[in-house]
Amino acid sequence: MHISAKADYATRALLELASEPGRPLTCEAMASSQEIPFRFLKSVVGELRRAGLVRSRRGCEGGYWLGRPADGITLLDVVRAVDGEVITLRGAVPGELAYPGPAEGLPGVWRRIEADAVAVLGGVTIAALLPGDAPADRTAHRGAA
Repeated sequence: MHISAKADYATRALLELASEPGRPLTCEAMASSQEIPFRFLKSVVGELRRAGLVRSRRGCEGGYWLGRPADGITLLDVVRAVDGEVITLRGAVPGELAYPGPAEGLPGVWRRIEADAVAVLGGVTIAALLPGDAPADRTAHRGAA
């Protein structure tokens, strides 16, 4: 499985926002703090905004905030926001694959791998990834008390 730079950068940007929930952060500040190329991050943050994972405000008091609580954003949400599908094989999703003859069982393996990846990514929230002293909610998994 390949984790894209977009998914990595998007997650790191969300972690920056979650660690400072009381104030907006600029793309410049997040890029500098995380050592991410600014132009690439600007594009990624735009995708996160369109997915509702971040919100923004223009102006001198502006910047970006989380679009919902950190304990309500999973890594699966992030991957789907910036990459679309979790796993593809030559541009097809595992559910669409069918092979003839001796290889007919292989798509089932790809589907199991995808299901496992979805389960892992869906079980980890942005809040759970924050260091112990960050101010955001520490709920480890969606639905946990």
